[in-house]
Amino acid sequence: MKPSPSKRINVSDKSNELKTPHNKKRKAPPKSNGELNYKNQVKQMFSSWFKEHNRVGYVMTKQDIVKNIITKLTSKQENSLEIAIKELNKDGYIEVREDGLTLILTQKGVNDFKKMSF
Repeated sequence: MKPSPSKRINVSDKSNELKTPHNKKRKAPPKSNGELNYKNQVKQMFSSWFKEHNRVGYVMTKQDIVKNIITKLTSKQENSLEIAIKELNKDGYIEVREDGLTLILTQKGVNDFKKMSF
């Protein structure tokens, strides 16, 4: 007895099988895009605080960081906090003292935080 035409499987025609959407692998979105946004949000927090205290040499103490930055962070932004501080330091906007939590606003920071947006 022959199977009915609707139940037949054509083994020789595999090109049609490869075109179906359920055989394609999903690509994950790049991780760096989200991490970049969180880092820029943290930089924006520092920028807005220094815009209010816009003098060369103004010191952001550990208490200021905890009160104005850390308490407002989400868990994903917390991972980007250290990276954001290092980048602001590397770009010359702030100086970091030896304790790692005392930040000093530089002349470049005073000039650029006014017009900066991340």
